[in-house]
Amino acid sequence: MTNTADGPVSYFPAIEKKYGRPIAEWLELIESSPLTKHMELVRWLKTEYGLGHGHANALVAHALAEK
Repeated sequence: MTNTADGPVSYFPAIEKKYGRPIAEWLELIESSPLTKHMELVRWLKTEYGLGHGHANALVAHALAEK
């Protein structure tokens, strides 16, 4: 039986591969942002870093769930 990730973390390998940054770095960027609302952060990642909506959403969902 294989152990696959579910939810936002299932996007993490693709995010690292496509954008060339480790997930920890993305999470630090989100944490250091003055923005606090989910969709504000998603829009910011899309605009400033060129992330796709699904990838930005997964990172923000995970970051906010950890708080």
